Amino acid sequence: MALAGSPETNELTSRIIQAGIEVHSYLGPGLLESPYVECLAFELRARGLRFERQQKLPIVYKGVRLEYGFRLDLVVEDLVVVEVKAVAEILEVHRCQLLTYLRFSGRRVGLILNFNVPLLRRDRPCRQRRSTGRSCQISG
Repeated sequence: MALAGSPETNELTSRIIQAGIEVHSYLGPGLLESPYVECLAFELRARGLRFERQQKLPIVYKGVRLEYGFRLDLVVEDLVVVEVKAVAEILEVHRCQLLTYLRFSGRRVGLILNFNVPLLRRDRPCRQRRSTGRSCQISG
């Protein structure tokens, strides 16, 4: 398994972002999230990447596994959590949500792709720090 920040992980996140840019350049902004997820899945498959859509994410609370109903939009190569958004802007709450998903899933790298913008741009991936603190911090 590749480590967060490794050349393999950086290459993978770059390929995912390129797939997102392809989808955005074709569809443009203004749709709900679901068409973007569907088209992104098409692009990931065309690039030979393995992924799972709507992966269930339980919560373990005080030692009890609760099937709360969180679902990860996409998990690529069982390594990168991809959250697809179609919002006016990415807020800190969106970043905190992704970091929480990373912590609950045990994964270290995540991307937020916001398609409701004039130009989908490269942004640095969110990386879960080794500590399991509750603060919402983004490290590059």
